[in-house]
Amino acid sequence: MKSNIKLNIPARRPHLDNKSFYLLTLGCDKNTVDSEAIGQLLTGYGLRETLKPERAQLLIVNTCGFIDSATRQSLDALQDLATAKQPGQALIAAGCLASRAADMIQAEVPGVDSVVGALKWDSFGPMLTGLGVEIDNGAANRITYGLLRRKKKQGPTSYLKISDGCDAGCAFCIIPQMKGKHLSRPTEHILRETRQLADSGVKEIVIVGQDTTFYGRDLGVRDNTGTANLLKQMAETAPEVMWFRLMYAYPRFVSPALVETMASLPQMAHYIDMPLQHAHKAVLRRMRRPSDQSETYGTIERLRAAMPDIAIRTTFIVGYPGETEEEFQYLLDFLQEMQFDNVGAFKFSPQATSPAAHQENPVPEEIKQERYDRLMALQQKISVKKQQSLIGRELDVIVEGSGTVDYSPRDSREIWVGRSYRSAPEVDGLVFIEPRSLRAGFPEGPRPYTARVKITDATEYDLWGKLIS
Repeated sequence: MKSNIKLNIPARRPHLDNKSFYLLTLGCDKNTVDSEAIGQLLTGYGLRETLKPERAQLLIVNTCGFIDSATRQSLDALQDLATAKQPGQALIAAGCLASRAADMIQAEVPGVDSVVGALKWDSFGPMLTGLGVEIDNGAANRITYGLLRRKKKQGPTSYLKISDGCDAGCAFCIIPQMKGKHLSRPTEHILRETRQLADSGVKEIVIVGQDTTFYGRDLGVRDNTGTANLLKQMAETAPEVMWFRLMYAYPRFVSPALVETMASLPQMAHYIDMPLQHAHKAVLRRMRRPSDQSETYGTIERLRAAMPDIAIRTTFIVGYPGETEEEFQYLLDFLQEMQFDNVGAFKFSPQATSPAAHQENPVPEEIKQERYDRLMALQQKISVKKQQSLIGRELDVIVEGSGTVDYSPRDSREIWVGRSYRSAPEVDGLVFIEPRSLRAGFPEGPRPYTARVKITDATEYDLWGKLIS
């Protein structure tokens, strides 16, 4: 989630650019994909995107409402824009919070002119016409969200969303309220986007959805092979893509077929993001999550047997209603036993419309914080050992940028920055790359998108290495 938004809109501004829009994205990478679709939709209508809100005819916030802090952030961003809005500008709240709490948005931010719920992008056309914005009516009749062409995001990595909504019904989650039941995108649309991204030079496609392992069930696939079959088709469609990375895999549906496919496809990053949320049976039952630990152990064993070098990322919620010290200690013991490569933790934050908000025995905030600190301290020790075991290994790295590092007051050197297969963008660690030798420096010419690196040092989250090629 992005934070500390500073719009820096001056009190007096120049004239507006007619038929222009400013788009602010909040929340997760799935919202990033949605914003790209909104941007292409509006461009197709004949509008132009601007990075200057003071010049835009349309001010659009793609909101997030997953937890209370995200809701507050979205409302604050809308209020900032509403306060600075000048005559001729229209403010639009779009996305998840707009789906769940349109009335609340318009009550708290009267300056909002219109609300568009998540995945309702086709309503932009008539809405803009109603606001007096001139659009290409011919384009408005031709364009649909599902048929938009994907463009490469800046850099070598792009997200690709294969589904929306969720059928899981976790007690703490309001995604089904905001986005409805699971909806798989048509396979042909996904493959077309895959090909477009590969043609534009993307080296890594990050596969996202509310539940990426449920793909195809609503399309008639009943043997839990939908995601595995989709991955095979994506790899065949774009064999030059370096990595396909699977995020948001629901533990119960990481099937043997999916594990086998991940292990057999050369382009699949040996990495999986599999949120477990907790380990104790009683807590998982209160969460309405799968509570059969033998199932979880079996899935992790299959993944590691098929791909001994796999990096497994998971997330946990601490301080869930009713969580006892004994239940939390069970989670710590599980973490120690499983030795996950990357772990995220969240302090429970109730959503007013979720079943969890009404469960008994809430955990005090100070205990939530203390448990969060203990869990992350344990994971840091695990991460250090995991990272140090990579010293001496050679890894392929996607290079995302460059910078400098100060070795002494008079010794500042260039480094490249990237990620190995073991790290997903934005949530995991980085690889800092030094040249083969100080005298030679980095090769001349444009910085490459990929590099081969020998790992020389490690911290809890990041790696350091020297460029091989």
